[in-house]
Amino acid sequence: MLRVLAGNRLGLVGTVVIGVVVIVALLAPVLATHDPEEVNLAGKLQAPNREHLMGTDQSGRDVFSRVLWGTRVSLMVGVLAVVLGLLGGVTIGTIAGYYGGSLLEQVLVRSMDALSSIPLLIWAIAVVGIIGVAPIRLGPLEFPNETKVILLTGVLYIPAIARVTHAVVLVESASDYVRARRAQGASDLEIMGGEILRNCISPLTVQATLFVAIGIIVEASLSFIGLGVQPPKPSWGTMLADARGYVFSGEWWLPVFPGLAISVTVIGFNLLGDGLRDLLDPRKATTQQMV
Repeated sequence: MLRVLAGNRLGLVGTVVIGVVVIVALLAPVLATHDPEEVNLAGKLQAPNREHLMGTDQSGRDVFSRVLWGTRVSLMVGVLAVVLGLLGGVTIGTIAGYYGGSLLEQVLVRSMDALSSIPLLIWAIAVVGIIGVAPIRLGPLEFPNETKVILLTGVLYIPAIARVTHAVVLVESASDYVRARRAQGASDLEIMGGEILRNCISPLTVQATLFVAIGIIVEASLSFIGLGVQPPKPSWGTMLADARGYVFSGEWWLPVFPGLAISVTVIGFNLLGDGLRDLLDPRKATTQQMV
């Protein structure tokens, strides 16, 4: 995999970028030079310097530390939402594709079409706006607003993932090896889980990588309008929202660094997705073997 990605410069760049982002997220408590929530009004709006590498915001909080901790939130929302979307989308898509031509397929496919008829971000804004941003309490457990964002984004990923899975499974279900397994007496569950899903890994991996990038944008967008991560927790979207009033007053570091973090991370996941698509493309692999 590394050898193939090394031959794809864009894929290699994406791999390196995402590797760095993951390391930063894991080591945020070690790399952060200050408490990301510590307020110091006496040192507010300082330009980048030795003590504050990315300056300070309007409350005197260290921008560098907040960007580092914001990486954790963005990756958590993006990755967990994709995991949830895969669980639902792969299940629905596999069942619909395997029983192609049946009433069950029509019901599942049309339900997914209806759910995906409204853009993801519009759904997210509407639902979070209705249920509010207050934490959810279930007995002794308390779930912050980002948990709702993860659940909502994951559910909204299900239709797109189900479509991809449905298309692949529909083709694979008509293959000779599936007929052979049926002739051997294998159950539908064994064929779907043990045979067909193996051939869905390549497109789903690429799709999942791209959806992580979309999840990061959704989280930042919701936080930007006050429906995502709630202050004082650091979030790239919240930092951009706080920087709106300082765009034209000379404090350039407030919007630049969180905006740059979002851009680099999203581009990294897109490049990684392109590299994985080339890596997992069976036609390209066959061509390279023939050469």
